[in-house]
Amino acid sequence: MNASLAQRAHTAFQAAFGAPATILVQASGRVNLIGEHTDYNEGLVLPCAIDYRTVIVARLRDDRQVKVVAADYDDAADRIDLDTPITRLARPMWANYVRGVIRQLVLLGLPMRGMDMVVAGDIPQGAGLSSSASLSVSVCRLFATLPGFQHLEPVDMALVAQASENDFVGTRCGNMDQISSACGVDGHALLIDCRSLAVKPVPLPQGAAIMIFDSQVRRGLVQSEYNTRRAQCEAAARHFGLRALRDLDPDLLSARGVELDPLTMRRARHVVTENDRVRAAADALAAGDLARMGELMAASHASMRDDFEITVPPIDHLVDIVKAAIGPAGGVRMTGGGFGGCVVALVPHRLVGRVREAVMQSYRGPAGQQATIHVACAAAAEG
Repeated sequence: MNASLAQRAHTAFQAAFGAPATILVQASGRVNLIGEHTDYNEGLVLPCAIDYRTVIVARLRDDRQVKVVAADYDDAADRIDLDTPITRLARPMWANYVRGVIRQLVLLGLPMRGMDMVVAGDIPQGAGLSSSASLSVSVCRLFATLPGFQHLEPVDMALVAQASENDFVGTRCGNMDQISSACGVDGHALLIDCRSLAVKPVPLPQGAAIMIFDSQVRRGLVQSEYNTRRAQCEAAARHFGLRALRDLDPDLLSARGVELDPLTMRRARHVVTENDRVRAAADALAAGDLARMGELMAASHASMRDDFEITVPPIDHLVDIVKAAIGPAGGVRMTGGGFGGCVVALVPHRLVGRVREAVMQSYRGPAGQQATIHVACAAAAEG
């Protein structure tokens, strides 16, 4: 638990509401080691929750009002009436993640109560580390402290958060981010089957550091090509009469891929090959084989660049810099929905300094900025 983050939230709560908060909940961000755009295709992913979080402190009210203060946005505030229809705002966007989860819980008929609440976080926003999923899961976790919510398990909370983003915010995301945030295990990645919702912890190799490089290239999933990629994948699945690309056999794609237009063929090929890479990566991690993991991460990045076309030149350049510094001892790839954001690397601890120096010397963002570099730990969901 980040004590300074919690203290910041408590201080903001006292200032906003004139009384101490009595409830504290949190949810992790996540970084995806491999398995990009496979979640909404009902496939496999291999993320881990990280020790960057959203914290909410709160206090029950005697009425049906929810008052929210965002400590990270100059204490901007929103108010929600639980007894009137909850509508989407044109702005601010952060408020819609809170509103969407609350609306979803109301629609489920759960016994909601009024709250005063302050939200604070240290997850870089718009960088592909799932600050939005962390916020959504933490809001769900807050209301799950109420009587009558005892049957809401972590995966249930993740699905509430996903439904909120899909149906209210407007991002047609899969369930990986929310499940990662809700179900993280200390020291482990999570092999998630996004169809069955089975979650299998996979230990990270001893001596391996997770390095995350914020490229300073910002993107917003709702405004980006994310939804377009999902539609293209669904079109490919329909062509073969399948529920999802998860079910497309690689041999069938090779034999009949010419029936698809070339663009849709490339989108499908990324998903099919990425699922195979996730399976192999889980085996490599469990065996402590960072060299094999590096090969799989390199192939994943190439597929995202060439077949799924979701990387951008600064990201590709950053990946090349990191890979040159790591060599065959680890791996690096873009992580997140694409079109900017972060690069993730698995690096032996002994090479962290070398990699950091190489990136600081050789990479600059669109406005000449250096990358922000984080060395993260795989964290428990509630830390």
